[in-house]
Amino acid sequence: VLRNAVDVEEAEVEKCVRDIMKEKKIEQKDTGFKTNLHISLLQISGYKKLYLNVENLRKVPYDSENEEHEEQLIELWNLLMPHENLKARISKQWCDIGFQGDDPKTDFRGMGLLGLVNLVYFSKHYTNEARQILSRSNHPKLGYSYAIVGINLTEMAYSLLKNGALKAHLYNVVSGLPQMEHFHQFYCYLVYEFDKFWFEEEPESIMHFNQYREKFHEKIKGLLLDCNVVLTLQD
Repeated sequence: VLRNAVDVEEAEVEKCVRDIMKEKKIEQKDTGFKTNLHISLLQISGYKKLYLNVENLRKVPYDSENEEHEEQLIELWNLLMPHENLKARISKQWCDIGFQGDDPKTDFRGMGLLGLVNLVYFSKHYTNEARQILSRSNHPKLGYSYAIVGINLTEMAYSLLKNGALKAHLYNVVSGLPQMEHFHQFYCYLVYEFDKFWFEEEPESIMHFNQYREKFHEKIKGLLLDCNVVLTLQD
């Protein structure tokens, strides 16, 4: 009964709770236990479901023929560069927000649409912070490619979700089913904290990016070991 409980669908949680209580001879009128077990099973099954949803978005390749994909890309530009018009879809201007070449679609290869959705989410929900960090990323000595680093941090958030490291964080953030929103919020935390970390560390050059990224990754993994951890930005 317990083994089946961790893979239960949302609609079957109630019955599953009753079955466990019966099996373990816990009185059905013990409402405190019943409520906590119900929440726990939702969190456990919800974590798996969230991972599948994130993975499905990651598997969607960026498609420049897809109107929705293109709209999100243009929205990213407008959120970050409100006072500058994008002169053409294929343009050197994309480098101004930290893409590598004239067409950002090539930079999304590893993380697919997930990378773009994360970048847009941060820029939309924390617009001032996103513009500030973009501005800081143009620092003459400590600068880095804003969009490329953003996609790299999507990979970090994704891998932490995949290997189960985000469990304590998500269980503390939501007493029930974690949603895509909660994954995006964790990503926003990473972007904000990485920028702070990068400037505190003062790397000699962007050539050392991988070394400092790994150091930051280890720092986050350490924080996530705390069973009371909550890593979110406050609105």
